[in-house]
Amino acid sequence: MRLTIPSLLIAVLLLSAHKNPDTLSKRLDNFIQTELETLEAFYKDLHQSPEISLFEKETSAKLANELKSMGFEVTQNYGGYGVVGIFKNGDGPTILYRTDMDALPMAEKTELPYASTVKTVNPSDGNEVGVMHSCGHDMHMTVWRGTAQAMIEMKDQWSGTLMMIGQPAEEIGAGSALMLENGLYEDFGVPDYGVGLHCNPTIPAGKVGFGKEYTMANVESVDITVKGYGAHGASPHMSIDPVVTASMIVMELQTIVSRSLNPIDAAVITVGSFQGGTKHNIIPDEVKLQLTIRTYTDEVRMKIKQRINEICKGVAIAAGLPEELYPDVEYFENFTPSNYNDPELVDKLIQSSSASIGKENVVDAAPQMVGEDFSRFGRTEHNVPTVLFWLGTVPEERIEKAKKGYKLPGLHSPFYYPDPKPSIETGVKVTTQALIDLMNQHTTN
Repeated sequence: MRLTIPSLLIAVLLLSAHKNPDTLSKRLDNFIQTELETLEAFYKDLHQSPEISLFEKETSAKLANELKSMGFEVTQNYGGYGVVGIFKNGDGPTILYRTDMDALPMAEKTELPYASTVKTVNPSDGNEVGVMHSCGHDMHMTVWRGTAQAMIEMKDQWSGTLMMIGQPAEEIGAGSALMLENGLYEDFGVPDYGVGLHCNPTIPAGKVGFGKEYTMANVESVDITVKGYGAHGASPHMSIDPVVTASMIVMELQTIVSRSLNPIDAAVITVGSFQGGTKHNIIPDEVKLQLTIRTYTDEVRMKIKQRINEICKGVAIAAGLPEELYPDVEYFENFTPSNYNDPELVDKLIQSSSASIGKENVVDAAPQMVGEDFSRFGRTEHNVPTVLFWLGTVPEERIEKAKKGYKLPGLHSPFYYPDPKPSIETGVKVTTQALIDLMNQHTTN
């Protein structure tokens, strides 16, 4: 049918009205209010049934089933218990939106009516331990599920491909690597953008936070075995005491950041474990140290490793140890790379979020030395622009208590929990609006 000029004009006006930002915002608000009770119930179910890293079988099945019911093409058990959902909605960009799924091996102490009572065997030591979503992954999954549904409900507002990623094993820094090494981008296409969010334990619920460039650190673990000659505690002259040698190494490590690095390069070196000896009066022949290293750039990371090696060797020589008894320094092969937020993409998300929830609710977020393996989705050879932003989760009553000296529970605390309703509302609204805006801006450009 051929449209006359008046008919064509009317069609254009109708299309413009249909994609009017105010109209979209109202539709999104209505959707959230309609689905909020269901989403909150989904959140509480996830909170009460946590699964630790690499054992997310039931959790991943729940996410997969939700996507299937919405019409996504779903692939399960991808790179462990990873989930990949693809929804093609015409020509346009491909946007990856990722959630993590795993919980932590720790008992919950929130005393919430929906608190987790799950226990499992910790594979690292074989002991029974509680399991808790103390890092907010249950909230991540809930917002992810709500956003997926909102995108389908409003598919007339955007065109492109939505790639929904349910990632396992974030807490051990392994899940994104498992999925990428399994061929994620080769099998499903390289996205134009990658987006994720993380609960924040200090930003009030109803707000979001953004940082540019490096926002989270490289996370690397190091084991150092310090050797020596054991002896009776009453005859220290007959030993080369590894307790003393290890102590000297610990103290020398403190000079790396203060004296070997440029003062503007941020880094942390923490000795988290010092183990050796069996009895008061026995000088052992071995001590073990466990370290965590936090950096932003690869140059600083490599410099720290160089200095650790030099210090261990130098202290061993000073102690009089032969070369065969120099400390063994083991760097774990798998480390979590630093997260880099693409500045241009951050600007787009800030603009979208400000329009969605008001610029007064969009805050600047300072870099942190925590780690997040979402970073790998943007650190392949494809250089996908990615952003991981903060979702405020702190209930108002906790904010008021904090003003009077109360210490807010941080992530990985047995007392941490997000305020469900405002966190869900804000997360779904901001993320859905951002994804739609990115789809449309990219298509227009």
